[in-house]
Parts: sequence; C-alpha cells; structure tokens
Amino acid sequence: MDILIVEDDRIIASGLQYALEQEGYCVTVRGDVAGGLEAAGDGDFALAIFDLALPDGTGFDLLQKIRAVKKFPIIFLTAADDEGNTVRALDMGADDYVTKPFRLRELVARIKNVLRRSGGDGEEAVITLIGGIAIHTLGAKVMRDGREVVLTALEYRLLLTFATNPGQVLTRDRLMEGIWDVDGSFVNDNTLSVYIKRLREKLEEDPQNPGLIVTVRGMGYKLVKTPGSD
Repeated sequence: MDILIVEDDRIIASGLQYALEQEGYCVTVRGDVAGGLEAAGDGDFALAIFDLALPDGTGFDLLQKIRAVKKFPIIFLTAADDEGNTVRALDMGADDYVTKPFRLRELVARIKNVLRRSGGDGEEAVITLIGGIAIHTLGAKVMRDGREVVLTALEYRLLLTFATNPGQVLTRDRLMEGIWDVDGSFVNDNTLSVYIKRLREKLEEDPQNPGLIVTVRGMGYKLVKTPGSD
C-alpha cells in the first residue's frame, strides 16, 4: 500500500518514512507543493500526509488541487496548533489533522484508522436511508438517487455511526467516539459541528431544515429511521 508524504523538514520526513516502512507501507517523500502534485499525478496512493507550511505554498493549496482529481484520504501535519486551521482543513475535505510535535505510534495508528474507514469492512452491505440515500459498505460509498455523494473518510464514519443506530439519540460524546478510536481529544464540539453541517449540506434536501439527521435539543442528534426499519 503506497503513502505519499509532502514534508519539507527532512528529519520529520525521514522518521515518518522509516516508521511507515516498518509497518509494511511503500512511502514516497516530497518536500514541496510542486513535488507533491507531480507525485500524486504519477502514483496511485492509498493515503497522503501533507505539512501545512511548505516552501512554495501550503498544504491547503496542495489539498485543493489534488482533491479536484484524486479521492484518497489526506492527513495534515502542522506546527500551528490553531483551531481556525483545523476547521479550515476539515472543511476543505481533510480526513485528519495532527499537530507537531507528535508521537509516531499515535500517527501510525491514526493512519491505519483512516485507511480502514475509507476502505470498507470486507463484506458488502447496503444500508438504505430516507431521501433515496444508500450506503454501500464494501466500497465505502454513499449514493443518493443513484449518484455518488463524495464524503471524506470521517464524514463517512460519522454517517455510518448514525446509520447503525437508526432512531437512537446519540450524544455528542458518543458521536465523537464513533469518529475516533485514538486520542479522542482531537475532536471537539466545534469540529463535530463542522461534520454535522457538511453531512447535512451533502445529504439533506433542505440543510437548514434537516429531515435526515435531526437535532434533539439538549441531548444530541438522531438519524430518522426509514419506514419498517424497527
């Protein structure tokens, strides 16, 4: 399985490359936006890791350009422990955001989680929701009226958490646990709200008046069940 790293700090890049290769991954390393774009265009990667600050631009620039043509999961690395950057990264479609300094074992665990969530569980099942929405678990695809709705790995995981608990009120803590298995402190109320908002924008007929993922005031959220799904 191939992973692309775009990081201009050679010490960090080398350490991460070594750790991932010990896990059996094939790793390609580039040090700037131009090199990252070239590698992404030439290779078939399962996941990419981007530094936020690069010599010829930012990880945001790289994400925006690659997302136009590629769908593999993307994780940001950055020294900027800033909530604004976190929300911006998630809103642009990043699948995770890790602040330097980080523990290599934790990052490797996050990478495995993102890969698992984006790749399905090995057995096909189709979960039908209201509004013509269907989740195909083998390919981790979401369809609406026969057309694919593109979700990030974490958006997909959040929707799957709802779909496997139809009609149940899920607290914000429960939903955050459904997104993360490692270091749940990364997901806070603000970032969870971003994901709820984005899911509604992609799946609801009227995101301002949701009929699929509804708010239960003072308690959390629930997914409206399809008729006969008791």
